[in-house]
Amino acid sequence: MPHLSATEIKLIPREVLFGNPVKASPQISPNGKMISYLAPVNNVLNVWVKTIGLQDDRPVTRDKDRGIRNYFWAQDNRHIFYLQDVGGNENWRLYAVDLGTLIVRDLTPFENIQVRIVEVDKHFPNKILISMNKENVRVHDVYCLDLRTGELTLVTKNPGHVSDWLSDTEFNVRAAVVARDDGGSDLLVRQNQQSDWRTVLSWSMDDAMASGPVSFTKDGKFLYLRDARGVDKGQLMRLEIGTGKTQAIASDPEVDVGGVMLHPDTYEIQMISFTKDRTEYKVLDPLIRDDIDTVRKINDGDFFIASRDNDDKTWLVGFMVDDGPMVYYSYERKTKRVLLLFENRPDLKNYSLAPMEPISFASRDGFKIRGYLTFPPSGERKNLPLVLNVHGGPWVRDSWGYDPESQWLANRGYVSMQVNYRGSSGYGKAFLNAGNKEWGGKMHEDLVDAVNWAVKQGTADPKRTAIYGGSYGGFAALVGAAFTPDLFKCAVDIVGPSNLVTFIRTIPPYWSVYLAEFRKRVGDPDTEEEFLKSRSPLFKVDQIKIPLLIAQGANDPRVKQAESEQIVEAMKKKGIDYEYLLFPDEGHGFAKPENRLKFYAAAEKFLAKHLGGRCE
Repeated sequence: MPHLSATEIKLIPREVLFGNPVKASPQISPNGKMISYLAPVNNVLNVWVKTIGLQDDRPVTRDKDRGIRNYFWAQDNRHIFYLQDVGGNENWRLYAVDLGTLIVRDLTPFENIQVRIVEVDKHFPNKILISMNKENVRVHDVYCLDLRTGELTLVTKNPGHVSDWLSDTEFNVRAAVVARDDGGSDLLVRQNQQSDWRTVLSWSMDDAMASGPVSFTKDGKFLYLRDARGVDKGQLMRLEIGTGKTQAIASDPEVDVGGVMLHPDTYEIQMISFTKDRTEYKVLDPLIRDDIDTVRKINDGDFFIASRDNDDKTWLVGFMVDDGPMVYYSYERKTKRVLLLFENRPDLKNYSLAPMEPISFASRDGFKIRGYLTFPPSGERKNLPLVLNVHGGPWVRDSWGYDPESQWLANRGYVSMQVNYRGSSGYGKAFLNAGNKEWGGKMHEDLVDAVNWAVKQGTADPKRTAIYGGSYGGFAALVGAAFTPDLFKCAVDIVGPSNLVTFIRTIPPYWSVYLAEFRKRVGDPDTEEEFLKSRSPLFKVDQIKIPLLIAQGANDPRVKQAESEQIVEAMKKKGIDYEYLLFPDEGHGFAKPENRLKFYAAAEKFLAKHLGGRCE
């Protein structure tokens, strides 16, 4: 195929990549008669509903500020719930809108309190279980919300450091995960909501992150759980609560067990996912094998079951591809009828998008590091400017599929590189735990090795590389500028911590259950202050000699504004070239499209200036 010159590839407008989707996140109503989805009203994402088979689409919420992202149907088919915070502060409140009257009720009208959803079950249509840090800002207790009256009843008090709750199939809160001071966790179970808790098993810190309960069986005598004890790759297990006996259900030699799909009535496991270079599925329930075979044939992308009606007759199925919009279909199980619902960003089809290619290489100490490259769609593959886009977390991973930043960078003439450095999750506990106490250490060496690998392959021009990322990725960008300033030409940090001591000391109060884990995996500011300073970019500002772009949300509860301000101040004093963008109405990332577009415009101009790519 002849190469197109970079200028012959149409520039994808930032609005198409980073503006609101046309439609997104469809869900089917419990009775299977309606579909809801998110779509803009005056450029703000709101919930819309339509009757299946009719063109009667209408918005049912009227958010005018941040837009709605998390919503779900009430089992009465008449209400839709959604969560909303203020300015990115992550103090989520729960709201319900009546689809008939469009009256919105604030069901949790409490200031500076965070709501989390514990359980919604079709067998209990008039209740949901939520948790709130209302009594004690540091921990979440469980409440039952009566949807008819709006009454909240405290059903389970947090006995201390519970990080996760699980109810049984009778809607009783019967399992809890407690974070221990050594970074591990205990699984607590009780006979009923009046009984005392007892510890049924414990996970060490090495095992804890790849372990945790999934669901009770219908009879309440067994628990399904992810479990990494005695193995490297977390597997799916069945635990007999009374005896403590376990039985292995599914595992994979390469990766931890991923998503678990349960039968909505029997609560038996139907399907499990494993995320490798792409997502693979293992079907356990013969009753859906034919359905999954049919679904696989609809589209070449990686599928997921987005929503099911209560009779389990209709599924909404989404497909992720790497070089086009996400597409959703409804699938009728009895007739095998497939109906296209919508594409989330149809305008992408007017442009040349690039495939995302899995890669792997060996780190300097012998770990297999995996990741993805996205090349410019021009077909050029040699001596390109490279942007190393470091994922946040850090205990998550990059995976295959449409990524707006990868397509943006590739379209502008860069090769986009995403690396699952040590400490990334999903590849087993040895790989994840190799990141312990390695923020700014071996985790960064993996990123350095990735760039050197790309240079050695002839892919990357060593004089034109940038490091870019958000959250942990923002920290990595600052580390790249301060610790390895000769490797990169410039760096972009979005909401990244600059000082690990102040970062850990100012985490949100409700993260206190994770504090022991932070101290074990990152470092303890009380006993290891000098070590944490040695890994913090703020204390190596003298070594920065490349330009930096820093972006921060003023209301970020995770990485406080001071994390950006203190390094900006230090750079200002040293006369180091920087740009600083502060968004007064954002938190940990940019929810409002106008803020996203402002940031990407600045980042694009910054990268073009220093690496020579294209600019809109």
